[in-house]
Amino acid sequence: MTSRKAYGGKTVYGARVGILMLETQWPRMPGDTGNALTWPFPVLYKVVRGATARVVVNEKGRGLGPAFLDAAAELVKDGADGITTTGGFMSVFQKDLAAHVKVPVAASSLMQIPLVQALLPPGKRVGVLTVQGQRLGPDHLSVVGADPTTPIVGTEKGREFTRVLLNDEMELDYALAEQDLLDAGEEMMWRHPDVGALVLECHNMAPFSRMLANVLGMPVYDVYTLVTWFHAGLSPRDFGPPGAGELPRGFRERGVKPTTPPAP
Repeated sequence: MTSRKAYGGKTVYGARVGILMLETQWPRMPGDTGNALTWPFPVLYKVVRGATARVVVNEKGRGLGPAFLDAAAELVKDGADGITTTGGFMSVFQKDLAAHVKVPVAASSLMQIPLVQALLPPGKRVGVLTVQGQRLGPDHLSVVGADPTTPIVGTEKGREFTRVLLNDEMELDYALAEQDLLDAGEEMMWRHPDVGALVLECHNMAPFSRMLANVLGMPVYDVYTLVTWFHAGLSPRDFGPPGAGELPRGFRERGVKPTTPPAP
């Protein structure tokens, strides 16, 4: 008889990804990590009180490690089977988070750099657009397996995007912010004509990815491409038989140790 059992182990079901949020007040439009409408699947959020973009960007999150670890553990306890964050600069916490929560962690969109580099033809390389080019350095890249010499251009020379995020302002002019991103992208192409794809460090930049791809004529990868890929592994699509036809019909979201040994 086909099993119809359900297996527990957590409080909230159906939201496989947990997102660590900085405590901010700037507007977050769809496409931003912190707007729940961004995701085509449910997610869990946990705001880390007192964690600001300025500290994470300018001070590598100094003093915030324990708070991030505790918040990630709470997300897992509540029901998340994988953890991501609200900022690419959080790559410096990747190893500590994964070791602490013992579930998959995708802390930063920068983790996509090695994969995107492997996609490109010879002579082309990945470029990174970031909210603060002077603060994003080899430490943020090497910890996720990215080439520390990867070209980086920030939006801090612009009029809107970087200022609003780092000052945690209440209003954001998206037309000006879009121009800041476009200016940074064009500067990247002028300074590094061998760049063949972009990775957006900032997890608030995804609303502008399509514009950048259209104007610059190259692939753009961001937090949305990272987290949708991440979720696809945590909750693979069920295509029905034959792939699912041989599996038990019981409901589960967390691994359950088999009660019988495998057949010899």
